[in-house]
Amino acid sequence: MRIPDPALVVLVGPSGAGKSTWAAARYRREEVVSSDALRGVVGSGPHDLDATEEAFTLLERIVDARLARGLTTVVDTLGLDAERRSRWLLAARGAGLPAVLVLMDTPDAECRRRNSSRDRPVPASALAGQLRRHRELVRAAEAEGWDLVHRVEPDTGRVADSAAERTVHRTTPERRTSQGLRVVLQVSRFPWGEDPAGWMAAIARAADEAGFAGLALMDHLIQIPQVDRAWEPIPEPWVTLGLVAGLGTGLSLGTLVTPVTFRPAGITAKAAATLDALTGGRAFVGVGAGWWAREHAAYGLDLPPARERLDALAAAIETMRALWAPGTKAYDGQRVSLPETTCYPDRPDASR
Repeated sequence: MRIPDPALVVLVGPSGAGKSTWAAARYRREEVVSSDALRGVVGSGPHDLDATEEAFTLLERIVDARLARGLTTVVDTLGLDAERRSRWLLAARGAGLPAVLVLMDTPDAECRRRNSSRDRPVPASALAGQLRRHRELVRAAEAEGWDLVHRVEPDTGRVADSAAERTVHRTTPERRTSQGLRVVLQVSRFPWGEDPAGWMAAIARAADEAGFAGLALMDHLIQIPQVDRAWEPIPEPWVTLGLVAGLGTGLSLGTLVTPVTFRPAGITAKAAATLDALTGGRAFVGVGAGWWAREHAAYGLDLPPARERLDALAAAIETMRALWAPGTKAYDGQRVSLPETTCYPDRPDASR
């Protein structure tokens, strides 16, 4: 069983079922929103039942804020309140995140044993009510509409249910991590042997399967010494990205980074706009001032002083944004003037 990441994960189980232990073995502390911990924040400690209302008010705000940011959120409460479960499920739907219900299948006798060994045990009558409600929920959970209902079997001496791994949910918008980041794989070495196209396709498909948000290629004319030997392969990136665009992956594609000394900014804008159209809006552009004298000299390209290159970089960015803007009107900007801004096919979002 693989649990999506990012996702809303709601733990369900009576006192002593092992919910907090299970969560701590899999998630960072910041990802777990615990009602007990919040009682300690707004009350005298985790067992301060008089602080329950304030703790749950704070819990709901935290859950909503994390889901709105696309972050993995583990709700560590008893999980036995149907109204709260329904609210969390709807919040996950609104955020476009998968919703997972984790049911602790700890035997009643073990829950009672663990509870009795605590410094502040739950009263026996209250625990009996929790156990009854939990058994009812186990029978009804599948009908509540969760994307995944994961049952954790009793502890057998291993870390609780070690088979339940976290994996990127590949239909999550923008493939963000639990920290809200989009991680792009940069490919800088190309040991492709006798099958360059097959090797490149395999790398792209592996990155897609692993849940990366995108794939980027370096833009160099000679392999740089920080990566490999000068005579090792280093492909022209925009041609290579065209190959990857035809593979049908969900990866965003672009360069990290294209030097403005290699080609005019308008040509880069045109290449990116074409790639964006071919990928259904998944192109991005990384640009830089250029730095390696050897490749410039070898290919007959000028490498102006750093100040001139940085000015050229600013002008290139302005040019690309102007060409990607709606319409075909003239452009008169701070560094660049263009008689028209015709760049079809459709352009990538200039804010990227």
